[in-house]
Order: sequence, then C-alpha cells, then structure tokens
Amino acid sequence: MQTLLNLLKDGRFHSGQDLGAALGISRSAVWKQLQHLEAELGLSIHKVRGRGYQLAAPLTLLDSRTLSAIAPGWPVTVLDSVDSTNAEALRAIGQGNLAPFLVLAERQVSGRGRRGRKWVSPFAENLYYSLVLRIDGGMRQLEGLSLVVGLAVLQALRNFGVPGAGLKWPNDVLVGNKKIAGILLELVGDPADVCHVVLGIGVNVNMQQADGVDQQWTSIRLESGRCTDRNILVAELGKQLSAYIQRHQVDGFSALQAEWEANHLWQDRSVSLIAGSSHINGVVLGIDSQGALRLKVDGVEKVFSGGELSLRLRDDS
Repeated sequence: MQTLLNLLKDGRFHSGQDLGAALGISRSAVWKQLQHLEAELGLSIHKVRGRGYQLAAPLTLLDSRTLSAIAPGWPVTVLDSVDSTNAEALRAIGQGNLAPFLVLAERQVSGRGRRGRKWVSPFAENLYYSLVLRIDGGMRQLEGLSLVVGLAVLQALRNFGVPGAGLKWPNDVLVGNKKIAGILLELVGDPADVCHVVLGIGVNVNMQQADGVDQQWTSIRLESGRCTDRNILVAELGKQLSAYIQRHQVDGFSALQAEWEANHLWQDRSVSLIAGSSHINGVVLGIDSQGALRLKVDGVEKVFSGGELSLRLRDDS
C-alpha cells in the first residue's frame, strides 16, 4: 500500500495498467488496493475512464531519511499510522530507547489532547509530533516547560507565514479564537530524580476541512494560503525547540516569562478558570516565574497551576 501511495502522491493521473506494472499485480488488484487506501486512510481518489486514477490533492509524505539530514540530530521514527505519537513514545521509553528521540506519524487513530479531548488526525495533512527528553535534577527542570514548548511552536508558525499566532495558557496556540496547535506533556519516572518527559505537539498544517472537531480551528494553509512541506516544518520546529529548551535549562523559566506574557492573547482579559465543576472568574494578570497563571479574583491576585485546569473567555470580555 505504501508503494502505491508513493506512486500516486504527485497528484497526477496514473493508469491502472502502469500502476499494476509498477507493483507487479493485476489491474483488479490495483483497484482493491485503491479502495483500501480510501477506506483506511480517508483519502479521496478520482477515477476517470481513459486517464486512470488520481489523488484529489498531491501529498508530501514525511521522510525519515530527509528528516535525519535536516533535523537537530535526534533519532526519528516515522509511522504510517499509530494510536497516538505520545502513546508510542511512552512505549519506546518502556522498551529502553535512549532519549532524546522523536516519534512522528502520518495519522493518529486515537489522537488526544489535554483533559482527554480527541485530537482529529487525518492522514498526511498535519503534524503529529512527540519528542522524548530525559530530565535529570528533579522538578525544577520541568518548571514552565509546556509554556516554553509553546514559545517554540509559536516561533515556528510565524516563520511559516502565520504572523497572527499567539498563545493561550497553558498549552494552546491560537490565531484569533481559532486553535492551530496544541501541546500535551506526559511524564514517566521519578520527578524528584531521573524521569522522561514526552513533548507532544499537534499542528494543523495543510488541513482545510475536518469532521469531528469540537472547537474553532484553523491551519497554516488556511492562514498562509500555501501548502507546507511538513518535513521542513519538522526541521524548523526542532530548531526552535532546541534553542528554547537550551535557554530554559541554562536560565530557568523566569528568563522566558516576559516573552511568554508578551505573546499571550488573553493578557488582561476577563476569563473563567475551569477546574472540574468549579468556575473561577477573574482577569488575567500574567504568569509567575514557574509558569502558573496569575488571576485577579475579586480584587485579589491569586495563582493557579495544574494539568486539569482550563481557561475560557468570559462573555463580557
């Protein structure tokens, strides 16, 4: 199936006879494989008598050899399909893979975001990215790390033609009120000593339509008007992550606090902080030196942190 996909990815017409000859199978077997591609990967394939078969749109697939040459030196695994790249990364840690390493996929069948939300993951359109790091020296190395990753994603997006991108505490990247990227960090091991952290990043890259998304969204393509080569985006994201993580390790999150606040779209906005069934209304003052949210609640500054918190704009904001 991968060979057939590579033949079709240019978006041009290919006859059944030529495809069969390239694959060493009959034309009827080609047709069965094409049906499998449509059913399994959700691809749209046009069939025109006298011309053959054509993908509805050209595909640029992730290529491990290309990525090994242009990425920051992390070992890269590229999967056609996986439950989620974070889940695969956690399995690899359990099997003894040495960090740092990177897991990418063309498609996720059980992609997930924060608070158990589904992350819609169509084939070969977006970026499903999990970087595994080994953390030595305890919890201080983790302070504000998800916000640091957000800064790296933000800079990569701006370099790819999305100047209006901004941050939303704690782990989202938005354009206006539309989500373009999300971050999910997962920890395994002893946070007081040696542990591993998975930096899970999902970026809407070339997606133009999608079913099952339960919030407003956009993509690099919708914002820039151009189709993006995801291999180059992976390299740029790796470059930004390397730089920001290095600054974080050397100087701590406090050195990046002002930059993060300057890019927070909801700074000084009226919000509701949701924790389970509890709603706390306040005005965003910023973040502290550990990346926790500072809110003005009934005239008093309060600080909030935690993976299960969610922020929403108030209707009167």
